[in-house]
Amino acid sequence: MEIPAINLKAIVLVHWLLTVWGSMVWPVPSFTWSNFSVLAVGVWAIAQRDSIDAVIMFLIGMILTILTDIVHLGIFYPRSDLNDLLRFSTGMAIFNLLLKPMSCFFVYQMYRERGGDYNINFGFPSVSRNRDAYQSIDQQDDSSTSGNPFNQTPDSKPGVRTY
Repeated sequence: MEIPAINLKAIVLVHWLLTVWGSMVWPVPSFTWSNFSVLAVGVWAIAQRDSIDAVIMFLIGMILTILTDIVHLGIFYPRSDLNDLLRFSTGMAIFNLLLKPMSCFFVYQMYRERGGDYNINFGFPSVSRNRDAYQSIDQQDDSSTSGNPFNQTPDSKPGVRTY
């Protein structure tokens, strides 16, 4: 089964609209700031079509806002005095949260399409055991003569040096 291609612009637009509707009444400013900051990184990922860094930053930001949205909804959910606008705003924030895992899946697919690999490298040095590029000490290269490092034939006059 092939995964449908979802445009990054559509993902950013849907989450922007749901964030606007979700932050109309109840949430604290950190809810709004975190979601709009991640959407700004999404705009960066749209602007630079070949950037792997922009897409992975957008993906990590979306994952982090899933966690922070759960905390915001858990702590600041209004339990009394629910009017229609408050219910609508809270419903859109919850719907935004429910769509984020699916959006993360599609953004991860875009990351792989742009050349990202499965293992995410955060820039830390790592030790690799891949020894395919090494040449064994036991094997000698046939084209070089080990006794004569300057590739001169024995008993010949030195050539003219060109500088």
